[in-house]
Amino acid sequence: MGKYKLVIFDLDGTILDTLDDLADSTNYALKSCGLPTRTVDEVRRFVGNGIHLLIERAVPEGTDAETVEEVFETFKGYYKEHSADKTKPYGGICRLMEQLRQDGCMVAVLSNKADFAVQDLCRFYFPGLIDYAAGEKAGVKRKPNPEAVFALLEACGVSAADAVYIGDSEVDVATSENAGLDGISVTWGFRSREWLEEHGAKVFADTTDELRKLL
Repeated sequence: MGKYKLVIFDLDGTILDTLDDLADSTNYALKSCGLPTRTVDEVRRFVGNGIHLLIERAVPEGTDAETVEEVFETFKGYYKEHSADKTKPYGGICRLMEQLRQDGCMVAVLSNKADFAVQDLCRFYFPGLIDYAAGEKAGVKRKPNPEAVFALLEACGVSAADAVYIGDSEVDVATSENAGLDGISVTWGFRSREWLEEHGAKVFADTTDELRKLL
């Protein structure tokens, strides 16, 4: 057994490289509604706070609420069918999960992505490797609010002192702090190390081997 009984991973930018599919789905929805598209790098900056906020950021400033909802619904329908077109696990992640489970450590995923997508992607890319997965659900506050973390800890029967939260964004840094968990920031995701440091990150992993040593 390593330092922790439970390792909680963020999804997008942490264990799965989902950026291209998110960008393609965003641009499909924007174009379908007669709006200008966005670059992949713009979408990279927009993700992290759930797909509704992704769409709010992607539409032109001043877009009316009705159009935002139309883009959002179009995005959801398209992404449900195309969430695994280009998405792939980051190198070494599946092996790391296997090692953690062999060591008797539970593995969980907690994301601000819609719960249907979290469940589908975890089943597809990490079959048999994840003990608990949760995405954005009605009635549960999104990260960085700690509510979903507390629900996850209770479901797994683990205290905050025995868990660690691993992510790639400032939202994840704040989530671990708000929930009273140790936090580790990976540098291969959607935010730069400099950005993460500016937002309070203190422990970093540049590779899955480094991450393994920290756990």
